[in-house]
Amino acid sequence: MLASIGHNNGPALDEGHSWRRHCWARARESLLPTLPVEVVRLRVRRARELGLPYRTYAGLRASTGQDLIGFLFSTNALRLLRATDRVPPDRRDRLATLLACDRIALAQPPLDPSAILSLAPLEAAHRAPLSTEAWGQARDRLRTVLRDRRRPGDAYVLVGETALEREWCEAGRLAGFLTGDAYFAALP
Repeated sequence: MLASIGHNNGPALDEGHSWRRHCWARARESLLPTLPVEVVRLRVRRARELGLPYRTYAGLRASTGQDLIGFLFSTNALRLLRATDRVPPDRRDRLATLLACDRIALAQPPLDPSAILSLAPLEAAHRAPLSTEAWGQARDRLRTVLRDRRRPGDAYVLVGETALEREWCEAGRLAGFLTGDAYFAALP
């Protein structure tokens, strides 16, 4: 039913509103799965292995329906802007603590992907999509990176810094986007 002119979409005042709200809340609750304690413990451990807070991990997992298996790190998130830069020790140490996941760098010009591998504990490094490339070209470049790993895009999280990098997440159909500062912050 459409609201009449002048209606401010405030709470309904007609009879039965609180009962309908109760029914709606119960129906929503029944849609959410109740996980066994052991499954929750496994997921908490997996979040720790990935260096993510549990809530972040659970949200990313729920959005894709599958486990996360790796990260794509932009060179901006790694604080590498020039060929002479070094990955800050706190970020390098955090990368070294990640367990059972892929760590892939996306090198932006003028950085050479092969040179980045010696700067941080990473499994691979590839050329990042260029800012001058069309959306389809960025998608193809990201698909090539993931095809080399033989993994689905929605099992990877992009850690970046810029709005352009956030767009890569959609282009590559990735699980999600985290800023470098958010990802590399100390875990609670």
